[in-house]
Amino acid sequence: MAEPETLRVHIPLTLRNRGGRPRILPPKEIEVAMDRGQNARLLRAIGRAWDWRRRLERGDVTTIADLAREEGISDRYVSRVIRLAWLAPSVLERLVLRREPTVLSIFDLCGVAELPWDEQPERVFD
Repeated sequence: MAEPETLRVHIPLTLRNRGGRPRILPPKEIEVAMDRGQNARLLRAIGRAWDWRRRLERGDVTTIADLAREEGISDRYVSRVIRLAWLAPSVLERLVLRREPTVLSIFDLCGVAELPWDEQPERVFD
């Protein structure tokens, strides 16, 4: 029997309210260097991208234009940011779980998501 061609990425995160704002927390077994905190806007963008990807895959919306209309934002913005849902698992782990900072903007990170997975870490963290 042939192996399925679907790759499933599971990132165990917890949402907690801290200071009246939601905060994405990694699992307790992951050491986090709190002094190097991650940009909240970047984490929010990654979370939105994964939500949009899931909605498209489930068939809740059929096109990026439908998704943008429901969210009340431009389809250009959705089509750019949704690329973050295809970042390499190693990059996502370092950004979201280990909270390693990157000097790239969200816009630049969206462009990196188009590269092959083995090239992404060196572009994001070096």
